[in-house]
Amino acid sequence: MKKKKSTKSNTMWGGRFEDKPSDIMEQINASIGVDQRLWRQDIRGSIAHCQMLAKQKVLSKKDSEAIIRGLEQIAEEIESGRFVFKTELEDIHMNIESRLKEMIGEPAGKLHTARSRNDQVATDFRLWVRDAIDEITHLIEDLQGTLDDLRDKHANDPMPGFTHLQAAQPVTLGMHLSAYSCMLNRDKLRFLDCRNRMNESPLGSAALAGTPYPIDRNFTAETLGFDQPTASTMDGVSARDFAAEFLFCCAQAGVHLSRLAEEIILWSTTQFGFVRLSDSWSTGSSIMPQKKNPDAAELIRGKTGRLNGNLINLLTVQKALPLAYNKDLQEDKEPVFDSFDTLSLGLQAMRGMLETATFDTERMLEAAEDGYTTATRLADWLVMELGIAFRDAHHITGTIVKMAEKKGCKLHDLALADMQAVEKGITDDIFRVLRVKTR
Repeated sequence: MKKKKSTKSNTMWGGRFEDKPSDIMEQINASIGVDQRLWRQDIRGSIAHCQMLAKQKVLSKKDSEAIIRGLEQIAEEIESGRFVFKTELEDIHMNIESRLKEMIGEPAGKLHTARSRNDQVATDFRLWVRDAIDEITHLIEDLQGTLDDLRDKHANDPMPGFTHLQAAQPVTLGMHLSAYSCMLNRDKLRFLDCRNRMNESPLGSAALAGTPYPIDRNFTAETLGFDQPTASTMDGVSARDFAAEFLFCCAQAGVHLSRLAEEIILWSTTQFGFVRLSDSWSTGSSIMPQKKNPDAAELIRGKTGRLNGNLINLLTVQKALPLAYNKDLQEDKEPVFDSFDTLSLGLQAMRGMLETATFDTERMLEAAEDGYTTATRLADWLVMELGIAFRDAHHITGTIVKMAEKKGCKLHDLALADMQAVEKGITDDIFRVLRVKTR
């Protein structure tokens, strides 16, 4: 028996087709479950496009006003949760256009004049990433503010600085935390640089080759806050390096958060005892009632894998794509949305942990006095006060440290005579540099 053909293909593009897509094709082709997050940017871009068409006399004033009024009503429906997203309409663009047609009728079909979904989604996506960068930048600045407050509060509280996770030299807690503020500042600058580089409008590129209509790309670019239109229409619809760059910025910022999270995890152990996390940023154990686990920090550390993986995901999607647009690029949004969500959550969690944490400055001082962390000061004293070559001073200091180890005491507990037995020029002034902090 001959299969009956359906005349119900997608009315937005189905004139060429007799059969509707199979259920599986509809499922793999639809992106509305992901890209509905672009609705604000899609409506914003459509309004700018409509205004431009009216300005250029491609659309009548009456049709333009009806379209814009309809789009604003759709925005209210989505904002209030009344809008019904339909999988068979594939994506956010066609969902909005279909609803617009239901509301205003025939003029809705004129909105897509001189535009393709290719330049439409490229524009929406740039607008979304730009908005995301603005939000992440604010979150980074908030965390920087917390770190800077802690830096000032603990500017004179000593702790051991580490290399190879071994006690190295005395630093202060303020000095240690300010290093992370510096990292975050670079992260912020990277995001801002990414924003600056991507701030060009693909709108008007149409499918790939531009459009014969007398459009004004500069108008839409300026209306949407872009610096200028993209120079190439083919690159405009197919470029996703701005998204990959955004993902790199997220991954690098995540690595910095992970490093700080690792320190918090170490410092909160009984063995270190440098910090106590508040109950609101800790969890317990189902079997060990004494446990207080730094799970927020561990989750921040763990989510770094997602941020790194999302970057590799999009780079792999792009690696063999010919010009111009290919449907593979439908896979570009999910990793970007996920990285934004993951990094935003991590930045807020880190800030919350630090704002409510209690640092045990006495324990840090005690730890700074262990491990002979003032040995470098001793070597520098020998160079500056006695004129000894640094390599010789290094050897003399190593001998004195070995002596203290054998005696089981700190450097400042050694007798002057013991040190003079190694270097006779050492005087009482040496004790000025052997203590971490004068109390």
